[in-house]
Amino acid sequence: MQERIIENLKVRIYQSRPAVGAAAAKDVGDKINDLLIHTEFVNIIFAAGPSQNEFLDFLSKREDVSWNRVNAFHMDEYIDLDRNSPQRFGNFLNERLFDKVAFHTVYYLDGNASDLKAECDRYANLLIKNPPDITCMGIGVNTHIAFNDPHVADFNDPLLVKKVEMDQVCRQQQVDDGCFSSLAEVPSTALTLTVPALMSAEYIYCIVPGIHKSKAVYHTINGEIQEQHPSTILRKHSNAILYLDLDSSSEIKKTIDN
Repeated sequence: MQERIIENLKVRIYQSRPAVGAAAAKDVGDKINDLLIHTEFVNIIFAAGPSQNEFLDFLSKREDVSWNRVNAFHMDEYIDLDRNSPQRFGNFLNERLFDKVAFHTVYYLDGNASDLKAECDRYANLLIKNPPDITCMGIGVNTHIAFNDPHVADFNDPLLVKKVEMDQVCRQQQVDDGCFSSLAEVPSTALTLTVPALMSAEYIYCIVPGIHKSKAVYHTINGEIQEQHPSTILRKHSNAILYLDLDSSSEIKKTIDN
């Protein structure tokens, strides 16, 4: 493992995707155990997507964690996608984590709610009542975090949860990741936790493997900290770690090595 600190952001590079997932799962599991020494419950926001597969698999096998003292949130959800669709992020996380360990509570974000503003308010209130301790996240190919694409990202967003229009790059990523067979099948709107909601956690673990994320990682490390590249905000967080493999770090090797 190679580590450098870019401003506040710890950047760790591993040999493979499994190594990234294993390392992040160890760090997150250990942090949960540390926090539970001093608090009754730990609140965690989870990302859904193929980039998280190895991490979620290793984390689900952490039998030493008192999962019954952990509350789980997920950070985004498509609007008006069939409730049984495997692409729904709640269903994705159920299959890979939520149904595998006995959480105290899993709070689901409902993209099929009849009143989406009320749903955003409901979920925001849950976050206020259960302030996030940990955010486990990824970065999109357009540097989005959750569904905060560049055109809707707001580092000073007054909201914690909001409805957004997804840009075409983000929607195409869902096809390229194998989640949908065509762009026409990808919903164009979603509910998302905002940048301040994600950043409010005391600890952030950002898992980003894969060659198709290499340019986004480059911008995350080298770009000006602004909404044009939402993931750059990670460099301002005091306890954030970015986990990369050799592929996703390929564009920043010269930056890291110097």
